[in-house]
Amino acid sequence: MTMRRRIALATPPALLTAAVAAGRARAQSENPFATHKLVLQLSDASIDKRNLVISVANSVLKKWPDTSQIEVVAFGPGVVLLYANSTERVAVDSLIHQGARFDICMNTINTIIRRTGHAPDVNPLVHGVDYGVPRIMELVSHGYILVRP
Repeated sequence: MTMRRRIALATPPALLTAAVAAGRARAQSENPFATHKLVLQLSDASIDKRNLVISVANSVLKKWPDTSQIEVVAFGPGVVLLYANSTERVAVDSLIHQGARFDICMNTINTIIRRTGHAPDVNPLVHGVDYGVPRIMELVSHGYILVRP
């Protein structure tokens, strides 16, 4: 398994940008045996949507535990799933420990910082990506199936 990149969003924006830049370099898939590649889009803050994303990820991991690679990309209002105090934190951490990857859109986080004056406290196990939609497009171009629960 490759080294997980972590970001601490309680840092000043300059350090935050450096942390995200360090997190960019990684292989497209952490599972070299992955034949079932799934990207889940989360752009909605609704509890139902957040739970559905978690449920779908769990279902795929149960069906194909050794051959699946799952990436959840959260942007816009969907980033609340990846806050440190999210009610779904235990489920997110469990999925991460099973090999799923959770990406948070740094464009959204930077917008939050501009509007509120501070960064939200984010789960330290998630990965920052510059923009959510281009990340999804990149994954699709590498054979991932996009599902928007």
